[in-house]
Amino acid sequence: MLRQPAVAGRFYEGSPALLKKEVRAFIREDLKKEKAIGIVCPHAGYVYSGSVAGAVYSRIIIPQTVILMGPNHTGIGSSVSVFPEGEWMMPNGTVPVNNKLAELILEYSKTASADHHAHQYEHSLEVQIPFIQYFSKDFSIVPITIMDTSLKTCQSLGEGIAKAIKEYKESNILMVSSTDMTHYESHDSAKTKDKKAIDKILSLDAEGLHKTVKEYGISMCGFAPTVSMLYASKMLGAKKATLIKYMTSGEVSGDYQQVVGYAGIIIQ
Repeated sequence: MLRQPAVAGRFYEGSPALLKKEVRAFIREDLKKEKAIGIVCPHAGYVYSGSVAGAVYSRIIIPQTVILMGPNHTGIGSSVSVFPEGEWMMPNGTVPVNNKLAELILEYSKTASADHHAHQYEHSLEVQIPFIQYFSKDFSIVPITIMDTSLKTCQSLGEGIAKAIKEYKESNILMVSSTDMTHYESHDSAKTKDKKAIDKILSLDAEGLHKTVKEYGISMCGFAPTVSMLYASKMLGAKKATLIKYMTSGEVSGDYQQVVGYAGIIIQ
């Protein structure tokens, strides 16, 4: 199946030349790149969160396969939806889906199901791809959206992904958890709440992140994919997580009363 872009021309520039220029403005070419097991990266319009995304992608090596995990904002599709095969069309070229790895994830995670429909209008994974394409033209993806945010489902998915990666035996596969942080609170409130969640991510504490988000009412839209990624990362040998950049939309718009928080984190 060929998926058409859902938010080209809205969240990011729709023409190839303008998109490349837009992404380049957020990239640093002089930084040493390192292998990563996973990253946390925002998915707002580039004018707001592009600098955080660029700060993360500028520091990592893009491998041949990228597992994209994000929240399901639309409510369409199954509780955990794996896009099983096909290609994603983007302004700067199509990206193939890694069918073999997708099938392994579906085999090992009983909470996940093959589902194209959940991805048709969902933006959280799509907005990651132009940054990846800036650094690599030879990669495949496994897109996964998550609607069921229960700890049991997050753990099942994370452990299933880790088992699938181990069986696939590719030398390096990157997991991307696409999430924004606190939504529509004051700048100070967002920073305070987001620090609680970020501290759990930096401690690689999947269960702690899930509990903290629930306990403090943190409106982190992609906490479930992040929890899943943390479970998978620990099984894959992760030892540390590093906060690369944090900011809120208020630092762009000037409105500090109703902001969205953005965090960029690398897990190794």
